[in-house]
Amino acid sequence: MTDLVRKDHDIGTPEQVAAIGMTAAAVPAAVKPSRRHRRRDYGALLGAVWIGLVVLAALTAQWLPLPDPNEITDEFSATPGWGAHPLGTDSLGRDTLSRCIYGARVSMTVAIVGTTVAMVIGVTAGMVAGYVRGPLDRVISLVINFLLSFPALIFLIALVAALGPSLSTLVLGLALLGIPNFARVARANTIAFSEREFVTAASTRSGNMEGAYSGAARECDVARHVARARGDGDTRRREGSLSFLGLGVPPPTPSWGGMLAAGRESLREYPHLVLIPMLFFFLTVYSFNKLGDWVRGRVGKESSV
Repeated sequence: MTDLVRKDHDIGTPEQVAAIGMTAAAVPAAVKPSRRHRRRDYGALLGAVWIGLVVLAALTAQWLPLPDPNEITDEFSATPGWGAHPLGTDSLGRDTLSRCIYGARVSMTVAIVGTTVAMVIGVTAGMVAGYVRGPLDRVISLVINFLLSFPALIFLIALVAALGPSLSTLVLGLALLGIPNFARVARANTIAFSEREFVTAASTRSGNMEGAYSGAARECDVARHVARARGDGDTRRREGSLSFLGLGVPPPTPSWGGMLAAGRESLREYPHLVLIPMLFFFLTVYSFNKLGDWVRGRVGKESSV
């Protein structure tokens, strides 16, 4: 009888047993990933595939069976079909597919190089400002706020007007616009983690600033990856806006924004002149954004562990 009483005492009252059962039943539902998260993963996978295809096509464009993107034919504004021009031609008879693929070179070069330069400078400046603090932090924050005070499009237009439209001007302008975003994210993360226990312990063991600085740097990796993925999409969007306004890479070099600007005059009669480059533009920016969401979820979980 004593053993039975002890067992009942160990198990608990019926109300406690029922509460434990309800909690155990709820655990699998909380752990099991939702359908929404699975769709996000598939979206990121499709985005990565699209970006990979665009980059591969841009790198191997000269070896693909494509006509010269600047070759003028007598098939003006041909509609898409199964002939020599699968995506049709523009108003000058130039192959649309060839110009889209060669235009990806400009887009990807500006996006990757501009974002990389902005990330290196911005993350370094933000981490130094967030850890050292004091007068250096105020100076770096003043420069960041100065860059943020200009409207992005007006800043780019002024820069192009001063230096002239070229690929290097685009990279320089877009890198300058991207630096504040990376710097603010890195500074905020450095300040948040520079006084944590593990950073203090690392600094104490090493005897200098290197341990604390490396600890904060590891925590900044999450924000850096997310900002990098999203920054590529923002840079691509700004480059397309400049090209649409005629301030991007000068013709006849193909670019998606330039193709949009050239096709807008005949949008009613030949909508494919705008819809096709717009589709390339949309899918690329959307893919970068989906990759940013995936990196934030994936790397953030690993960092929290």
